Amino acid sequence: MTQQNVLTHGFAPNSGGAAYDFDVAIIGAGTAGMAAYREASQYTDRVALIDGGPLGTTCARVGCMPSKLLIAAAEAAHTGGRTPLFGVRYGAPEIDGKAVMARVRSERDRFVGFVEAAVFGFGDGKLISEYARFEDDHTLRLGSGRKITARSIVIATGSSPAIPQAFFAAGDRLIVNDDVFEWTDLPGSVAVFGAGVIGLELGQALHRLGVRVRLFGRDNLVGPLTDPFVRDYAADTFSGEFAAIWHADSRISRDGDAVVVRWGDEPNQEERFDYLIAATGRRPNIDKIGLENTSLSLSETGAPIYDPLSGRVGDSHIFIAGDAAFDLPLLHEAADEGRLAGENAARFPHSYRRSRRAPIGIVFSDPQIAIVGATYASLMKRSGCDFAIGEVSFEDQGRARVMGLNKGLLRVYAEHGTGRFLGAEMIGPSAEHLAHLLAWAIQSGMTVEQILQMPFYHPVLEEGVRTAFRTANHALGFGPNPPMRCIDCGPGA
Repeated sequence: MTQQNVLTHGFAPNSGGAAYDFDVAIIGAGTAGMAAYREASQYTDRVALIDGGPLGTTCARVGCMPSKLLIAAAEAAHTGGRTPLFGVRYGAPEIDGKAVMARVRSERDRFVGFVEAAVFGFGDGKLISEYARFEDDHTLRLGSGRKITARSIVIATGSSPAIPQAFFAAGDRLIVNDDVFEWTDLPGSVAVFGAGVIGLELGQALHRLGVRVRLFGRDNLVGPLTDPFVRDYAADTFSGEFAAIWHADSRISRDGDAVVVRWGDEPNQEERFDYLIAATGRRPNIDKIGLENTSLSLSETGAPIYDPLSGRVGDSHIFIAGDAAFDLPLLHEAADEGRLAGENAARFPHSYRRSRRAPIGIVFSDPQIAIVGATYASLMKRSGCDFAIGEVSFEDQGRARVMGLNKGLLRVYAEHGTGRFLGAEMIGPSAEHLAHLLAWAIQSGMTVEQILQMPFYHPVLEEGVRTAFRTANHALGFGPNPPMRCIDCGPGA
């Protein structure tokens, strides 16, 4: 991150820290809190890390890692179904649900163990295993009743699943994604509510592992996609594999051990499931930390109003990072925010604003989904933003067809006049890797012309990226007419 400028107005620094128990107190020992602790400790050894809940980070315990373990099992089960395309035939996969979940839990616990070891390795007296609430701007009351004071405070309390009230009609058959990774066996059927990142990943993975799945979305949203062409392509692709209703006005009830979901008035618009998984997003854990006892400015939702380039809440000595801020609830963003907040808290009142990395988001569905830089929706909302669009379909892309992975659509956005590459949305093969190339190009400030000067090997999926930028170059008023496709030329073209 690049330094931008420094803000020194606000609270005066404490003289030697003598008036406070700690220079920095960090509430929450997740990804953001750990990063804040490491950064703050470079400037002072008077840092407290406070967390009364289970350690291990959301990512390791219930997020990134266990979900990818489940997806890996699903991919193993699904791979054999594609082999007849190549003249190779295997028998139907035999899925051992107990073995699947045993590996998920075992490897999950291993990842959590690494994180716990890192936290306990911070040193004696650095971790306070209690919950904390603000008593005032500088004072925290711990669960034991003890009070501690700090010159600066970092809020890194993470997030929790958000559950609409209507879902509670499912009773004890209502679970959240966190609960999935405690299963000892796979169920027979699930209704997955929410077509965001979590819902798509879990829904498709469970379907491929032999669970009867129906996905219920809202407003025709598919993951984080905002480009209507990419979104519609994704909806059609996933609907071709498993049952999905992208906008459902559903009614939930309970009948014995079954959850009954009705989404219309026809007899075939009702289905019974073993479980209802609420994958309807997450909310920041800020409602029980006593923000009402501070002088902080809060939004209508009760969240602190903060500067995302410094992590600083208003003109105060309090900072916020990670899912608690809920700007971009992703692990790499939480780590960046934690480092920024930790540095600023330790160096307060010198509060540095720093530029953020190019946004990147990936959904580990199949095909994968990726968004980098500015989204289509954000560009459409920008006043005076004139941009061109380039695209490529992976249905006829050479390497994608060779591998039998020829499903996907990439759309790239570039600024008229400058040719600067602004952002992209895609669904397609190896999107997790292509997204990194695109994000690096955005962070480097590259233009479409500069990107087209980069080397592209043949035959590779990246040639599809080149095709998308060739069409963007044409839309900008440059290049050949019509633009060449990757299949029209060799590696040197």
